Amino acid sequence: MNLQLKANMMMLIVNAFWGLSYVFMKMGLGSLGIFNLIALRFLIAFFVAGVLLYKPLIKMKQKTIVSSFILGMVLFCVLTLVTFGVSMTSASNAGFLVSLTVIFVPLISSLLMKRLPAWPIRMGLVVTLTGIGILTLKQSLSFHLGDLLCIGGALCYAIHIILTGKLTNEDNPLTIGVLQLGFAGFIALICSTLFEIPSLPTTLHSWTAILGLGIFCSAIGFVCQTIAQRYTTPTHTGLIFATEPLFAAIFAVCFLGEIFSLKELIGALIVISGIFIAQLDKNAFLKRRFFYQRRYRRKT
Repeated sequence: MNLQLKANMMMLIVNAFWGLSYVFMKMGLGSLGIFNLIALRFLIAFFVAGVLLYKPLIKMKQKTIVSSFILGMVLFCVLTLVTFGVSMTSASNAGFLVSLTVIFVPLISSLLMKRLPAWPIRMGLVVTLTGIGILTLKQSLSFHLGDLLCIGGALCYAIHIILTGKLTNEDNPLTIGVLQLGFAGFIALICSTLFEIPSLPTTLHSWTAILGLGIFCSAIGFVCQTIAQRYTTPTHTGLIFATEPLFAAIFAVCFLGEIFSLKELIGALIVISGIFIAQLDKNAFLKRRFFYQRRYRRKT
C-alpha cells in the first residue's frame, strides 16, 4: 500500500469521526451547556494531542503562540455556531450544511484574488444552493435558525482553513494545530463561566459524548488530518471531505433514530452532487477534451 493510499484511508477515517461528532454533540447537549461542552471537548483534545506531540511544543516561538491564538478564536467561533446549530436542527441536516466549507474555501479564495471562481466552483455552488433550498426550506419559504447557524459555521470554518494555510506557511503546523485546541478550549471555558455554570459530565452517556468529541473527533482527527494532507492531493482531500455528511446522516439514523423524508433525501443528494462537481479538476478536464479533439481531427 503506497503512502497516498494510506493517507486517503486515514482521511476517510477522520471524516467518519467528524460525521460521528454531530451525534456526540446531540448526546452531550442533553446534560451540558453549549460553551461547557466546547470547553471540555477542546481542553481534552489539547491534553491528548499535547501528550502525543510534546516535542514540537517545547520549541515553540512567540509568533507560533500568536498564530495559534488567532486560529483558536476562529475555531471557537466555528464550534459555537455549529453546536448552537446542532441544538436547533437535526444532526444529519447539520452534517450536510457544514460540508459547505468545501464550496466556501475556493469561493473566498477567488474573492480575495479578485477573480471569478473556476467553472466547477460556480456550477457546484448553484447545484449545492439548490440542494440546500430543498433540504432546509420550510413551507413558509423560511430557513430554520439552526440551519442558518450551521451555514455560518461552515463559512467560519472556510476562513479558518484559509488562515491556517497562511499562518502555518513558515511555522510548524503540528505545533499550531495543538495550541489552537488549547486556546479554543480556554476561550470556551471563559464563556461557560460567564454565561453558564461549568460542570463535568455526570452520566456515562455524557462522558461518552465528551470523550468521543475530545479524543477521536478533535485530538486524533486534527492530528491525522495534518499528517495525511502531506501525502495526498488537494483534489483527493476535497473529495474525501465530501463523505463527512454521508457519515453524519448514517450515524444520525443508526444512533439517534432520525428519519429522512423524500424531500430531505433529494436535497441531501443534490448537496453532495454539488460538492463533488466543485471538486472537478478543471485542468484535467481541458486536457482530456483537447486529447479527444485531436483524436477526432486525425480520424477526419
